[in-house]
Amino acid sequence: MSTKDRKTLLLVDDEPTNLQVLRQILQDDYRLLYARDGMRALELARQEHPDLILLDVMMPVMTGYETCSVLKLGADTRSIPVIFVSALTDEADEAAGFDAGGVDYIAKPVSAPIVKARVRTHLSLVRMDELRETRLQIVQRLGMAAEYKDNETGLHVIRMSHYSKILGLAIGMSEDEADELLNAAPMHDLGKIGIPDRILHKPGKLDDEEWAIMREHARIGAEIIGDHDSSLLRMASVVALTHHEKWDGSGYPEGLKGEKIPLVGRIVAIADVFDALTSERPYKKAWTVEAAIELLRAESGKHFDPVLVEHFIDQMPKILEVKARWAEAPTEGPVSAAQRAAATRTPSANEATTR
Repeated sequence: MSTKDRKTLLLVDDEPTNLQVLRQILQDDYRLLYARDGMRALELARQEHPDLILLDVMMPVMTGYETCSVLKLGADTRSIPVIFVSALTDEADEAAGFDAGGVDYIAKPVSAPIVKARVRTHLSLVRMDELRETRLQIVQRLGMAAEYKDNETGLHVIRMSHYSKILGLAIGMSEDEADELLNAAPMHDLGKIGIPDRILHKPGKLDDEEWAIMREHARIGAEIIGDHDSSLLRMASVVALTHHEKWDGSGYPEGLKGEKIPLVGRIVAIADVFDALTSERPYKKAWTVEAAIELLRAESGKHFDPVLVEHFIDQMPKILEVKARWAEAPTEGPVSAAQRAAATRTPSANEATTR
């Protein structure tokens, strides 16, 4: 491995002998930086952004615990993993290290195999976090791509995803489950990529043939996502396939009814419809929040799971916070005659939300 491809480690200890020991253990595999006090360590961390820091505890002026605490306050340094290396081996000392933000604790005198193994393990965890974050970004961008094709702004998927998470938490999902739903929900209309523009962008009502084609976007989305071991992608596929099913069985593509519709599909259905209704588009005016809530109640037990509707309405203060945070600018630019005509009438909930 060339030097430029090596991971960078910052070694911090006020004793040159200790730095020399760590250098001998790690120099063949990593690019190494050195600091003999906390202030210099902070300076190098900000300048070089090392992949991992090995940090002594007992140092003059600023202890290792204090140095780590400052690192965890910095936006550009908080994600750097810190392994404490210290002769202080009491349980209370180790606990103090973890409280300060460290990820591990190695006792002095150090063992070369242990140092190498701990460093390798934590660098692997960093890599896994990076891959997970990259995957989530790709999922979100794919969801936004479908919305842009459908004349949406991309903010729609952000809002409705947060609405979905809020509702999930309200009905008892764990934080991890709700976060997974937050990241799966943007894929709900991915299948619209496969729908012809002449149908997707038609300003008026669709005829029976066009409507049959439009309804295929649920299956197309599930097929694009495919079958995966990843729980996130499995959930995204279920959401794409089932978010147009209706509680009374009149939805599509399977005509599922009641609790036979997967829970995540029922959640996203409410979040998607609410945001679609309360958002302005070139072809329609935004409904008021009050009108959208009235519609949700009217469709409770028909389109929507009645229990979920009440939980969603109960969470309205949080919903409106998200709506305000991710608000859209007023529609600008030229609007076609067909769009102007469509905007002068109030569409039905079905027309406004099912394309």
